[in-house]
Amino acid sequence: MAEVRIRNTNERIAGEEQVKAFLESQEVLYEHWDTDKLPEPLREKFTLTDEEKAEILATYDSEIRDLAARRGYQIWDIITLSEATPNIEELLKKFEAVHTHTEDEIRAITAGRGIFIIKGKDDVGYFDVELTAGDVISVPENKPHFFTLMDNRKIVAVRLFIEKDGWIAEPYDDPSFVKA
Repeated sequence: MAEVRIRNTNERIAGEEQVKAFLESQEVLYEHWDTDKLPEPLREKFTLTDEEKAEILATYDSEIRDLAARRGYQIWDIITLSEATPNIEELLKKFEAVHTHTEDEIRAITAGRGIFIIKGKDDVGYFDVELTAGDVISVPENKPHFFTLMDNRKIVAVRLFIEKDGWIAEPYDDPSFVKA
């Protein structure tokens, strides 16, 4: 289940309803999908064949299509990151820079853990959203953020896009951002 850490105060927010309410106040969508639907062998597998990726997409087809219909997403895929990912360090450096997009950035975590660092409203500042399997988050367009792995350095996630080319990261220079 997702947890939020507000960086300015180190306050932690836990519990599905509390997390959802906080994220809604910051204009971030949060939902939770049933992880028990996913076949057991895929719940902690981080190197996937195309067939296994297709199985994950088929397992969550109704949830994906519901979200796509509500939010205008046209295409979706699976991303996997782990120590087995070629050039993982280079990829993480690219991900770990504050940026914006011209469309939502959405992740539905099916295995592993990840974290979004998001710039909230002025009274909140930056906050971390720690995600685990079943968590679904959508960071709105033009909201400064970045995504990275947590200590386990493994994740599998469904990504949804409006544009067929996906989103393009626009760098966001913010002197108030502290990486720690």
